[in-house]
Amino acid sequence: MPDLILYIVVASVVALTAGVVIGRYLLIQFFKKHEEDSKEKSKLILKEAQLQAETTKKDKILEAKEHFLKLKSEFEEDSNKKKNLIIQNEQKIKQREQTVSKQLETNQRREAELDSMRENLSAQLEILNKRKEETEKVRLSQVAKLEKIANLTGEEAKAQLLEAIKEEAKTEASSYIKGITDEAKLTATKEAKKIVLETLQRTATEHAIENCVSIFNIESDDIKGKIIGREGRNIRALEAATGVEIIVDDTPEAIIISGFDPVRREVARLSLHRLVSDGRIHPARIEEIVAKTFKHIDDEIIEIGERTVIDLGIHGLHPELIKMVGRMRFRSSYGQNLLQHSREVANLCATMASELGLNAKVAKRAGLLHDIGKVSPDEPELPHAILGMELAKKYKESPEVCNAIGAHHDEIEMTSMISPIVQICDAVSGARPGARREVMESYIKRLKELEALALSFDGVTKCYAIQAGRELRIMVDADSVNDEKAGMLSFEISKKIETEMQYPGQIKVTVIREMRAINYAK
Repeated sequence: MPDLILYIVVASVVALTAGVVIGRYLLIQFFKKHEEDSKEKSKLILKEAQLQAETTKKDKILEAKEHFLKLKSEFEEDSNKKKNLIIQNEQKIKQREQTVSKQLETNQRREAELDSMRENLSAQLEILNKRKEETEKVRLSQVAKLEKIANLTGEEAKAQLLEAIKEEAKTEASSYIKGITDEAKLTATKEAKKIVLETLQRTATEHAIENCVSIFNIESDDIKGKIIGREGRNIRALEAATGVEIIVDDTPEAIIISGFDPVRREVARLSLHRLVSDGRIHPARIEEIVAKTFKHIDDEIIEIGERTVIDLGIHGLHPELIKMVGRMRFRSSYGQNLLQHSREVANLCATMASELGLNAKVAKRAGLLHDIGKVSPDEPELPHAILGMELAKKYKESPEVCNAIGAHHDEIEMTSMISPIVQICDAVSGARPGARREVMESYIKRLKELEALALSFDGVTKCYAIQAGRELRIMVDADSVNDEKAGMLSFEISKKIETEMQYPGQIKVTVIREMRAINYAK
């Protein structure tokens, strides 16, 4: 048994050794074969690389040859062009040489002709000089004979002849001047009428008189009760905030807003529209809406001014002047809307200046700004023409425009041709039938003076003239004016109105004192 195990172990060792030897032999053979295959593949790759290199080399050589041939052809072409250009230049030079040679021959021939002409002229001059001497001798002998016959010297005769010619020329000139003057007067009158008529025809506009009421239309009469409020508190708050009179009468679906100031009427109308649209109508809401509407009107004034200058084609106007132009929309002059009047004057001035051959743009600018002094925020004691001129100078307008503004009511002397045109067009615009109403201006002036008188007292914060000036509503500061002083203030204002103003009927002076305590819960 031990022998068998030993035999098996030996056999296993021998078999293992034989397997290792055979495996090693086979592995060596496999590596040799793989090495031979790799060498074959390397040879093939090397051969292919050589073939590809040869091909690439041939292609590059061909490309180089083609490029060389192309450069050679371009060079030859360029050389041929230069040769042709040189040949052409040589031909031109030869032609010029031939032309110069011909000109030289012509000049030489002309010089010869001039020499011969010069000799002939010298001979003719000698003959003329001789004849001149003979003529002078004859003239002197004739003058001596005439002086002997007339008993006058030559100078005396010349003076008498000149005097006679002068008198005759004066007579003819005066009659000629008189005829031209008469004809010019007739023509000038006719032309002036023609220009004015054509200007009016080309600038015809509406001329509606502004009144002192605005109509606010409502959908149903039920809204009137909301606007009036409990015991009339809403309508009183609206009148106190806007300074107008709200008339809620039997007129169906309409409320009348009365007031002499167009801005206040517009604020009241817009505030009513917002309140009715919103539905919430009470004193606090009314004051809030009126404050917002005043701001909205300020923005609208700027928009109106910008739109006006754009429509008229006026450029480079100062922003403050544009704002004043927009403010004209809410100002009237003798019942005529000031902005409409100024636009009309601007168009009239431009048309008339064009007809007369003057600068139409400057004329239009002066026409638009001629009444700018009427809407000055300061309103000092100056005529509106002088005030407008000062404003125009302040905002760097041209001297022609400034003079036209200041001279359109003859406050200053006119220094340019634009000034009389502005004056004429202002008169033409205001003289249209129905365009103006004298009573309106004096009425508005009286109401403004009435408000200004009340505002001059201490403690007065707001003052509104309503009911066509028959009532004066005055709001005072509750901290500085107590109840007793309010009664005294009403009496003093009424007495001052009696002594300083002229008015029909009687004026009711109402002093309103209101104390408010406001706190916020946070």
